[in-house]
Amino acid sequence: MSKEENSQVVVRKEKLASIVQAGVSAYPNDFRPQQSLAQLLDAHGNQEDEAILATVSVHVAGRIMLLRSFGKLTFATLRDVTSSMQVAVQRDEVGADLYNTVFKKLDVGDWIGVDGFLFRTKTGELTVRVQRFCLLAKALRPLPEKWHGLEDIETRYRQRYLDLIVNPEVRTLFQTRSKIVGRIRAIMEENGFLEVETPMMHPIPGGAVARPFVTHHNALDRELYLRIAPELYLKRLIVGGFEKVFEINRNFRNEGLSTRHNPEFTMMEFYQAFTDYHELMAFVEQLVVQVVQHVNEGRLIVEHQGVSIDFTPPWSRLTLQEALVRHAGATLAETLDRQGLMALAAKHGMEVKSEWDDGALLLELFETLVEEKLMQPTFIKDYPISVSPLSRRSTANPEIADRFELFIGGWEIANAFSELNDPQDQAERFHAQMQAKNAGNLEAMHFDDDYIRALEYGMPPTGGAGIGIDRLVMLLTNSSAIRDVILFPQMRSRD
Repeated sequence: MSKEENSQVVVRKEKLASIVQAGVSAYPNDFRPQQSLAQLLDAHGNQEDEAILATVSVHVAGRIMLLRSFGKLTFATLRDVTSSMQVAVQRDEVGADLYNTVFKKLDVGDWIGVDGFLFRTKTGELTVRVQRFCLLAKALRPLPEKWHGLEDIETRYRQRYLDLIVNPEVRTLFQTRSKIVGRIRAIMEENGFLEVETPMMHPIPGGAVARPFVTHHNALDRELYLRIAPELYLKRLIVGGFEKVFEINRNFRNEGLSTRHNPEFTMMEFYQAFTDYHELMAFVEQLVVQVVQHVNEGRLIVEHQGVSIDFTPPWSRLTLQEALVRHAGATLAETLDRQGLMALAAKHGMEVKSEWDDGALLLELFETLVEEKLMQPTFIKDYPISVSPLSRRSTANPEIADRFELFIGGWEIANAFSELNDPQDQAERFHAQMQAKNAGNLEAMHFDDDYIRALEYGMPPTGGAGIGIDRLVMLLTNSSAIRDVILFPQMRSRD
């Protein structure tokens, strides 16, 4: 706290003490607003007849955002969760004693409740003529005066409550996020999916290639892992007889921080029996289109960071090889064997790790040369089986997985595949992952005996997908960093 800010805190505490000494409660809990400020503005914003306005009884509460005193008259701007509105407090209306002992000691940031009637000022502004008021909460710290500068970005994330107080557009963003999640949930339920909850602490991390967070359960005296994905538990439910399940879930991955990565993030995963990745493409496309229309007033073109993204279906569908040819200037021959892939990597100055097989090299080339160029909605399909340890093999080519990923705005938004339901094949792939882990790959999967046991009881043909909620919200709110769409993102230590 700066010296200036500390001095203001001292002054505010002195005002609080004076108010309490006068016998006034500084933090009462018996005021109940009967209208929101937005309701008043919507209902009476166009009313010019002063006689009618004077009959409108007002009982509202809000935080003081501006104070302008003119001796016996003070104008205050109140803000609640819906809007802002001016109130006028006259000494003779509320009583000289209360005006001087309480109202004159209020500051920007304080919460008050007011009763009164509506009128228009000489400038035509709709205003509440206050007859009674009460202090609801005294703010002991001053609000920041200058908030929009780049130097305050870190503080905005660390003290999100201040960000929400001072920047109404941030509240609007998180209200939009809530609408997005709500619409996704409604679409899933409309399509017969059952919402479920699966564990967030796993004895074995699984469902994704990622490094987990490790914790310890004292009573059980065992290590547990924060969930990196709910996939294996959701597929156990398909084994158990549910045919359509979904979960809007928090996942945790012990990875770096970036504009697109936060160690704690939100996904929606769903699984459906008797479908495949082709049908899932159509479903994901339909779901995202409906969400866009819901939050974008029916429009399918969204502006994001200076780029117009057109969500009008059908969306492009490309294989990894086709994407390299179209967006990276590769020839088809360069994408079909290791010699060509190595040549393509050399052409672009990419270092090739010795442990990469052909599939991993192909994927690395795609992620390096193509991914950020996929601004318009694009499905990339037919991934190598070696980088898809939970996917079903293609019937036409066993080296290819029945899998797709959705890219929008240069970001991966969804990952989906026809699920591998052959327990012997899955066990072999787990063994391959264990070998990679023993060779030093911290993100490789563990061997999950119980999941293999579940598959041995028989899982019907199934398709599943995961959709990144945070990134979808970023796209639909014109946000450039994931921290903008997470209320309390992880931050590096100030030290």
